[in-house]
Amino acid sequence: MTDHVYKKVELVGSSKDSIESAIETAIQTAGKSLKNLDWFEVVETRGNIEKGQVAHYQVELKVGFRIER
Repeated sequence: MTDHVYKKVELVGSSKDSIESAIETAIQTAGKSLKNLDWFEVVETRGNIEKGQVAHYQVELKVGFRIER
């Protein structure tokens, strides 16, 4: 087993559709510029309300990626 070193970054994903979509948007977008994404944790979930309806979801994530040696 090889030892690994990880770095964590904070992201906020947003979506009009769902919490899951907000998470996927954040991870897919981060994956375009960060390599070796391995895990995520949801830190906070929030959203906007307009006219008594959920209008937008926002999810704050911590995403971990492996540092290359």
